[in-house]
Amino acid sequence: MSRGYGLSSPPDSASAPQVEEQAVAWLRTMLLIRRFEERAEQLTMRGKVPGGVHPAVGQEATAVGFAAALAPGDTVSAPHRGHHHALAKGVSPDGLMAELYGKATGVSRGRGGSMHLAGFDVGFIGSNGIVGASVGLALGDAFAAHYRREQRVAVAFFGDGGINTGRTWESLNLAGAWRLSLIAVCENNLYAVETPTASVTGGGSMSRRAEGFGLTALAVDGQDVFAVHQAAVEARARALAGDGPTFIESQTYRYSGHGSGEGVAAYRNADEVADWKQTRDPIARCAQRLSEQGLLDDGDLEELDKEAKESVEAAVRFAEESPWPPPL
Repeated sequence: MSRGYGLSSPPDSASAPQVEEQAVAWLRTMLLIRRFEERAEQLTMRGKVPGGVHPAVGQEATAVGFAAALAPGDTVSAPHRGHHHALAKGVSPDGLMAELYGKATGVSRGRGGSMHLAGFDVGFIGSNGIVGASVGLALGDAFAAHYRREQRVAVAFFGDGGINTGRTWESLNLAGAWRLSLIAVCENNLYAVETPTASVTGGGSMSRRAEGFGLTALAVDGQDVFAVHQAAVEARARALAGDGPTFIESQTYRYSGHGSGEGVAAYRNADEVADWKQTRDPIARCAQRLSEQGLLDDGDLEELDKEAKESVEAAVRFAEESPWPPPL
């Protein structure tokens, strides 16, 4: 089995076979994210993680496909549902789990919790609980890159709930006007908390709305890590060529409720959930493609899954054994 090449170097000039081989590493990271998220929700329900979490189970391909296209100097900002972005960008599972526990060894020294993560050493400039604020943070960093004449991009992830907030479009307006190297990625998982996004989004198209602000805009299958990666590579190349920002609607789906322990039966059709899980799961789709290319042998998926679970359990032990931060 090929072990892949990790997520640290942008494969702008990689051939198709090289991308396929790198995808083994993508699969490994998606498995890590899923097992981390599942375990974090369990720990929340057991009272180990205070304050709750917002799982992104089902949305792994968007974070991983993008991270694989970025260079170490590129940055990422995230919304309240940001564990998958942090892990994909290279934040340590140990430090992330310790942060959820509120321990001093956490990535925010135990002061931020699930929604206020940071990993500046790997270009993760933070997540926060203000809807749409991640776009403003990335805008500021994209302007800093422009001002300093740095060849890098800033990526803002935000949910479909942020598509109808003023701060999102104020930021995108400036990015378009100043042709900044910003990539705005809306993870459209169809529901803003429990409200179907389509029922509160005028015009019917996020991409067309973004085009009105002068941005290159497109929609991509957010359950296909290869499609996401290709869109990310192209958006990054446009930005570095001076062609301005890109808006990408990543059409994805979260299997769980908005927050830990919340069910979905009250506002979703069971057939809808089953269809996404059975026919569009990003991990299953990636594994199938790699198997068809001869890059994943019988038993490899189970081995990678075992590694992911072991990494998560190691992170749990690290968090359990870590000290509490001192009183303020």
